[in-house]
Parts: sequence; structure tokens; C-alpha cells
Amino acid sequence: MRIAPLSFFVTATLMAASVLAQDTATVNAVESELAVKQTELDNYTQILDKHISEEARLQSQLTLLRTRSSELDKEKNQALDAMNELYRRLIDDPSIDISAAQTRYQQAVSTHKQNKDDISMQLAAIASHRKDIEQIRITKHTLVNTLESLKDQLSTARVERLRNEFTREGTLEVEHTINCKRTETLAACEQRGQQLGLQKATKRFIDQVFANLTEQRIVEPKRNIAGAQVQVVNSHVVGSAFSGQGNYSVNLSVTMRGDMNNSRLCSLLNLDNRFCSEYGTPLSMGYQASYPTTFSDTQLTFKDVSENMGQVEVAKVEQQPVIEIDTPRVTKAAPVQIQKVNSVAVTLRSNVYDDEVFINGVSYGSTKLTVTVPKGIHDIEVRKLGYQPYKAQIDIRKARTINARLLKKPESIAAPTPNSEQKQVIAKKSTTVVAPSRHNNAIVIIPAGSFKMGDLTGNGLANERPVVEKVLSNSYAMQSKEVTVGEYRQFINSTGYQTEAEKGKGCAYYKNGEPVWELDYKWSNPGFNQADNFPVVCVSYEDAKAYANWLSGEKGQQFRLPNEVEWEYAARASTTSEYPWGNEIGKNLANCGWCGSEYSNKSAAPVGEFAPNNYGLYDTVGNVWEWTQKRASQDDVTVRGGAWNFAPSLARVSTRLALAADFRANYIGFRLVRER
Repeated sequence: MRIAPLSFFVTATLMAASVLAQDTATVNAVESELAVKQTELDNYTQILDKHISEEARLQSQLTLLRTRSSELDKEKNQALDAMNELYRRLIDDPSIDISAAQTRYQQAVSTHKQNKDDISMQLAAIASHRKDIEQIRITKHTLVNTLESLKDQLSTARVERLRNEFTREGTLEVEHTINCKRTETLAACEQRGQQLGLQKATKRFIDQVFANLTEQRIVEPKRNIAGAQVQVVNSHVVGSAFSGQGNYSVNLSVTMRGDMNNSRLCSLLNLDNRFCSEYGTPLSMGYQASYPTTFSDTQLTFKDVSENMGQVEVAKVEQQPVIEIDTPRVTKAAPVQIQKVNSVAVTLRSNVYDDEVFINGVSYGSTKLTVTVPKGIHDIEVRKLGYQPYKAQIDIRKARTINARLLKKPESIAAPTPNSEQKQVIAKKSTTVVAPSRHNNAIVIIPAGSFKMGDLTGNGLANERPVVEKVLSNSYAMQSKEVTVGEYRQFINSTGYQTEAEKGKGCAYYKNGEPVWELDYKWSNPGFNQADNFPVVCVSYEDAKAYANWLSGEKGQQFRLPNEVEWEYAARASTTSEYPWGNEIGKNLANCGWCGSEYSNKSAAPVGEFAPNNYGLYDTVGNVWEWTQKRASQDDVTVRGGAWNFAPSLARVSTRLALAADFRANYIGFRLVRER
């Protein structure tokens, strides 16, 4: 048996070659841009460190100048007293020389004035450095978001490249020889030889597809779950012959196209499934065709097998009388005929992501999904954890699309049930947390406990490490939702307070990948349509503190911003994953950039629009960044939680961005804790 080299890799269509080249060019371009932005970020990090060190040096010098100012002031007063004493004596004794006292006083005044000027210059230098530091921090958080967005683009490009590599088309020739059985007819031997040749061709095709994948090293170990298949586009017999020794030889030319279950692409590349959610139809369960009718009506089915290779299943052939073979003969080539089967294509869609489709009790993967089923009545079910399943019995007679709508269960938090380890942690806490109503900013009790704070998965930023064990000895109360526009309006109307955006240069918004100041933007006009139940934005750290002080007076209880430990502990809610529901952002579970919600990259969403975490807190993932209480030693302030226009990877529970206290943007808000 001889298999000719694949012409597939030489004679693939120019369009396919162009697409694959374009895919690789796209991946390379994104990787190159990533490297450039990473270098920029590293440079800005070094520059920021130098500026912070320089500011510390300037502050140290300022302390010395202020200490010296006290000493010089004392010297000036002593020189003045000495000169005044000589002036009194001069009245009685005009011959007294007071020039030395005058010179001493003049020098003391001059030195004191020079020191005051030095202090003023030092303060100006520190103020300038702080402005530089503020701008560098803004640039850094812009670059961080750009980097994470580029990583998303890279993942999407890799998935698209892999999909195109699996679905490319090519032609190969295969020669195959078999020994005819004495009990089979010439036609049966001929058919069997052609079927075995076709089977080997499909296997070789799949082998070559895998061997030529750009990311073959990553994908090959997962070959058994790839779900790669082969569709025969065209096939014909180039030549065939019987020998006098009872052998049958056939030379086949087969044009094939790869096919792929798109829902498995992300698993093959170790990527979040959201990068595959936009791909259409995963491969139907099989490809059916018949071989030349001049040979027989035997049906061939190409399908997944345990070795994950396209394989030909041969139907049982009815036995014919034995014919002795005397001389070789050649059968003319005949085109492949596609047999009409009594089945139809059905497309299933749903309103949720990461669901599971069952047809007659058999799992077919996630929507969007297209399968081929026999005509007739079928039981259709679509399931997703936390949702009521869609169930229907449908008589399918022609190709159609079924749109399944799943409703959230009333008790659902749209998150997987905690695993056994998490359950044990929760069980240790005696406090039972009840999710608050969606319609008010209720206070929820966060139970006392301990947790590991920081980057637990190794996917975080440098400032999320090292991981530190934290203990909260007492329970505390926190607002279940971010402070809303309506709540902030009550504060403004009651006090006449003016925010820094209204007094200063406005509020920042994201444009072309960086914050831009807009003079007209403020809490009541952030640059997007909002209602009273939207989170208030365009407020600085001091604006948030002013609201907390007012609310404390109104309620007769002490309210303040949460510190970082309190915020992360409450946001984790006894989990150790990146998000309350797991390590993948999913789709439409939160409002962040490219998270699949109707608000993503458009605006903030109404508070409480998405399900709460285990402690009953809404929007700890995305919507708007939230100010946290800074420590006395801090110059900057940290925001947590991600936002509607920031990458999903920045909405992780441990992500932290440092900003100047007077910064304000239409993607930053806050929530408060209440003191015991």
C-alpha cells in the first residue's frame, strides 16, 4: 500500500492560504503590539518608582527645611532682642557701637527669608512631582487596560486561526491494495477496497491537519477531545484493477474539508470559553455519503472515533455468488454521489451562555449548535445551573431554528454551588446571609473570618502579590450596592456640596484607550444616559468621603469607605476563585468590557442588575471601580472591582489600581461600610 503525499498542502485554494496567512499575521501583529505596550508599562513603572523616590527625597528635604526654619526664626528673634537692648543703651550712651548687632539681625532676617523661599520652592517641586505621579498612574492604568484588551484580542485571533486551520480543504491521492476473500463477489471486494482506501485517506488527512497546526504543541496532547472530523467534498477513482492472484488495487483522488466542533476550540488552547461563544455551529454528529452507485448502494458515515480520526463505517454487504478471477480489469472512474438521507438540520440557540443541550437525553454541547437529526418527534432540553431548564417535545420535519429562553431561578445567584471545600468554610461561619432586595441599597452583614488576600491563581498584576493571610475578627456591615445617583442627589440637595468635577476641570472618560478630561462631565452628567438607580460616578475620593460624612449625620451611625481588606474579603464571599462564580468571566454575568452584557463598553448599568455574590453584594465584579479607604501613610488611593469599559481580567476580585485622590472618571464610584 502506498499513500501519495498530500497535495493539500501545495494545492490548497489561494483563498484558504490567504486566510491562514492573514490569521497568523493578525496573531503576530497583536503579539507585537502586546510586547510594545508591555515595554511601555515596564518603563512607566520604573519612571513612577523614580518619581516616588524623588518625592520621598524632596519630602525629607522639606522636613529639614522646616526644622531649620524654627531654628532660624529663633535666631532672628534673639538677634532682634540683642539689637533692641543696644538701642535702649544707646539713648544713655551715644558712643555705643551697634553695627555688629545690626549686621547679625540683618543676616538672621535674610537667612530666614531665604529658608522660607526654599520651602516654597520645595513645595512647588513636590506639587509638580505629584502631578507627574498622578499622570503616570493614569497612564499606567490605561496601559494595563490596553494590555488586557490586547490579550483578549490575541485569544480571539488564536481561536480564529485554529478554527480556520481545522476547516481547511485539500486533495490527496491514495493507492490501496487488498486481497479479495474467496467468499465475496468482485463488486464486494471492489467496494471494500475503495472504502478502506477512503478510510486511510481521511485518517491521513486528519494526521496532516494536526501536524501542520501553528500551535500543534499545545493542541496535540488534547487530540482525543478535539472533535475534529472530515467532510468528503469530492472523490473519484483514478484507476483500479484486479490481479490474477485475487488482489484488488485502487487509486483514489479525494478532496476533503476539515470540520470542527467550535465549542472545543477554547479547551484546546487553554482559553476562557467566552472566546468561543461567538462561533456558530459546532459540527453536526456525522457526515453521511454514499460511494459510487456503479459499485453499490453501501452507505458511508464519517464520524468521530476513539482515536479522533475520520473513519469510514461500512455497512454489511449482502453476499453474492463467488466469481473466479482470471485477468485484471480496470473500472472507469465514477464521481461520488451524496445520498439523500431522511434527516434534517436543527439549530438551537438560547438567551444564556455556557448552557448544555440535550436531545433525547444525549448531550450535544452548548448553543449556538446545529445538529442533524432524523425526521420525527424529539425531546429537546437546554440546561444551565441557576436557571429553570427549557424543555419541549418537537415534531421536526424540516430544517428549523429553536430559540430556547431560560429563566433565572428565584433563589439563584447565577453562580455555581460552592465546592465541598468552600462549603466547609461557609459552614464554619455562624452568620446566615440573606440576599437583599434589588430595589434598595440594603445593609448586609459580612461575617467575621479569615481569608487569603491577593493573586491566588497567578493571573494577577504585580501589586496583587504576595498573597497574605488576613483575619477579620469582627463582622461588619456593608451596602449591598454601589451608591446611586438618586442617593447622591439627596446629599447634594441637602448640603449644596460641589464635587471636584464641578469645581475643577470636569471628569475623565475613556477615549481611544486613554482617559480624557471633559469639562462638562459631572456626577449628574457623566457622558452616558443614566437614571437614579445607576451608580454615581465622576466623584473623587474626597467627594465619596463627603457623602459618607453626611450619611453618618443623617443616620446617626458612622459610615465610611471600606478599606482594601474589608472590600476584598466581602467581594470574595468565601470563594477562592477569580470571580464569585468561578475562574472564567462567562457571558452576561457582569457589566465589564467584552463581558457580553447590553451595557458592556457603553455605560454603567443600574445597580443590582446582575446576581449578587454569596454575601448578597451586587456588582463587586464590573459596573464601576469603587474607592477604598486609604491608609494614613498612603498618598494614592486604590480602586477595586473593575468597570464597564475595562477588560474582564481587570474585574477579578484581587485587581487593584492606584490613583490620585482627586482623580474622577465616569467609571469610578463607591459603596460604604457601616461601623459597628
